[in-house]
Amino acid sequence: MDFSRFTTISFDCYGTLIDWESGILPSLRTVLANHGLANHGQSLSDAGILELYGEFEAQAESGPYQSYRDVLQSVVRAFADRFHFEASSAEIRSLHESVQAWPPFPDTVPALRELQKRYQLVVISNIDDDLFAETRKHLDVEFDGVITAEQARSYKPSVNNFQIALRTLALSLRTNCCTPRRAGITTWCRRGRWGSRRCG
Repeated sequence: MDFSRFTTISFDCYGTLIDWESGILPSLRTVLANHGLANHGQSLSDAGILELYGEFEAQAESGPYQSYRDVLQSVVRAFADRFHFEASSAEIRSLHESVQAWPPFPDTVPALRELQKRYQLVVISNIDDDLFAETRKHLDVEFDGVITAEQARSYKPSVNNFQIALRTLALSLRTNCCTPRRAGITTWCRRGRWGSRRCG
């Protein structure tokens, strides 16, 4: 890819810049362990938990817009329903409260610092503004734009989120993974440890 053609690079945040798997798994494993499910067979391997997380998150985001905080609470409730236990209010909050501690990948901050020397950097993420404000403290760069699901009132892969980003940044991207291509955005993907994939 010829990066000299570009002036701006946008990123999904969680799974691309932030190691969301390392944040999600301890939180959900704690909840499951509280109810005797820490060693409940192959379905609760790390890969199994992340697969269920993806299923439950997609279900929560498929209906009318709700905050990502509420999405994450619904994920915990869905685990409780699937494995037949009653989650406490603290457990239901625990996943969204853990977001502020989710770490960046080891190469994220050095890479962002280098990229910032040449490009505008933009985040387009399925997150709430206040949750991203906590994550931003770990990234140690100033972004030229941040487009959240809260601002768009929709979740990727809705093309709406990318169109809002283009309008907000007054960009015309003509080059051509997924929905961003329909908005005229060139994409590449980063694969997680357990086979999950986040597009940037």
